[in-house]
Amino acid sequence: MGRDFLPVHSSWNSVLNPLAPEIEKILQTISNDDIAPGNDRIFAALEMDLNSVKCVIVGQDPYPTRGNAHGLAFSVTPDVQPLPASLRNIFTELVSDLGVGHPKNGDLSRWVDQGVLLLNRVLTTKVGESNAHADIGWQQITDAIAQAAAAQGAIAVLWGKSAQEISHLFTHTIESVHPSPLSAYRGFFGSKPFSRVNQELTRRGISPIDWSL
Repeated sequence: MGRDFLPVHSSWNSVLNPLAPEIEKILQTISNDDIAPGNDRIFAALEMDLNSVKCVIVGQDPYPTRGNAHGLAFSVTPDVQPLPASLRNIFTELVSDLGVGHPKNGDLSRWVDQGVLLLNRVLTTKVGESNAHADIGWQQITDAIAQAAAAQGAIAVLWGKSAQEISHLFTHTIESVHPSPLSAYRGFFGSKPFSRVNQELTRRGISPIDWSL
């Protein structure tokens, strides 16, 4: 991409290079905004090797609270307290599903190391404002990213309507309502997404993900 703040793994070049004009247009559009995450973390989800992706967890857009978003969907930097409500609910389900210990902080980077792509459909927002950049073209970019992961068999975990809009790209999806406090009790709790991903990976003869944090 030739941009200093796009620390993407080279395996994504074939996906992003054809979209370079659209990406440049988006970045120009937001160039004067106070954005979350910062410029150097917009494409942080793509620091992992495309060929290592086993599972894609799709979020909506970054946390708008200053300092929370760091480019990985649902994740926050280790120092953030209290945790965002959606992430607290994800951890509640994680502990319930797998019986693992409760995570010590909200940094999900270890999942990335296990082959989990944490992808928001919209990669930026304005600090203090949710969905501020929902209509500037990010979905074209992130749908292409999701499609590249799907093409190599990645399992999709799709929570909520925004994520489920791309269910058609994947051959295997695990879907429920969003883990936000507004909807978590209507089907997120008890949906066992983490064990279901591992069941499918094991069925394929692929090593399961260690979801403990």
